[in-house]
Amino acid sequence: MPRLLPRLRIAVDGLEHIVGGLGTALLALVALAWTVLVLLAVPVGVGLLLVPTVPRVLRAVADRERARLTRWGPPVVGPPPLPEGIRDALRDPAVRCEAGWVGIHGTAGFFLGAIGISLPIYAVEYASFPLWYRALEPEDGGPGFIVWRIDGFADAAVVWLIGALFVAITIWLGPAIARLQALPGRRLLGPPDDVDLALRVAELTLTRAAALDAHAVELRRIERSLHDGTQNRLVAVNVLIGAARRATDRNPAAVADILDRAQEATEQALAELRSVVRGILPPVLDDRGLAGALAGLAGTSAVPCELTVDVPGRCAVSVEATAYFVVAEALTNVAKHSGATSARVIVRREGDRLLLSVVDDGKGGADETGGSGLGGIRQRVAAYDGRFMMSSPTGGPTRMDVELPCGS
Repeated sequence: MPRLLPRLRIAVDGLEHIVGGLGTALLALVALAWTVLVLLAVPVGVGLLLVPTVPRVLRAVADRERARLTRWGPPVVGPPPLPEGIRDALRDPAVRCEAGWVGIHGTAGFFLGAIGISLPIYAVEYASFPLWYRALEPEDGGPGFIVWRIDGFADAAVVWLIGALFVAITIWLGPAIARLQALPGRRLLGPPDDVDLALRVAELTLTRAAALDAHAVELRRIERSLHDGTQNRLVAVNVLIGAARRATDRNPAAVADILDRAQEATEQALAELRSVVRGILPPVLDDRGLAGALAGLAGTSAVPCELTVDVPGRCAVSVEATAYFVVAEALTNVAKHSGATSARVIVRREGDRLLLSVVDDGKGGADETGGSGLGGIRQRVAAYDGRFMMSSPTGGPTRMDVELPCGS
């Protein structure tokens, strides 16, 4: 059961991708039909006037697919603007790739989308058949390809078994269909290899800058904690010990009270030191692992929190620490700013990526520039070459998705 829930969420996510892909496949089919009509009209002269519209139509539809793929995975960066002249536009390698993608996605992508959407529809129709089979005449058969006579519940149960098979196929094949549907777009709509390499260099440069900034912020936080807290406590201890030494001769009765205050200040300094050390690397990660550490955060959250962790094995210590701090900061934000009554944290590992989602049912409207700590989360994630995505429409819900590389 614990393994089934993440699989169900992946299947639902895959169905969302398929629906979005079917939408762009319809647009690609329209663009393909328009391109064919223009080409057929060229010999009679009318098509020559319409040829300049073809690259623009291809680019508009391809940009929709790039935006869709970017929302669901690694960004797909578009090419430079179309050249001014129609001849240059038609010779543009990006336009030719977009034309190839329109042909593939408008046909095979549409076919895959239709299959991907039909599977859950059949699953619901067949699995629910025992609930409504009495509304049909026995000789009418059942749904879809069920043409044999349905004489009673036993026959309806056979249809239900077929529906259960469709459910299993939907769960296991749906994400694969979504990936296959998106494959042409990722292969054909991205920039050339040399451009991609330049973008990757720029991205790594920004990541290094983010890592340095995050490191500087962390050092300032530690320095501020030590200066404003622990150092002041230790100064107070030193002053109290001096006062106790002077009171030994002048007022021996006050020495015990002064030493009690010094001991209390020492205990507070030790507590603040432990807090600073936990802020650098929580010991609970070593003791209980990521799942146990997150369970502790969820259990002490001011807002009731449902936790699902599916992370076989261990990730790098730095990655687990980053995931821990992201969840801790996110749950703090939920308690302080969202007005939510519940939250859900989902952590799973897919290949070499650690995927983390925090969802709440609050009022939404979260803003990174509002001092809520979201900017710090983005910076910390970027420092590990991860991805941070935030969705918080007014009225809610708020959803934060983080991807961190964790090795193979």
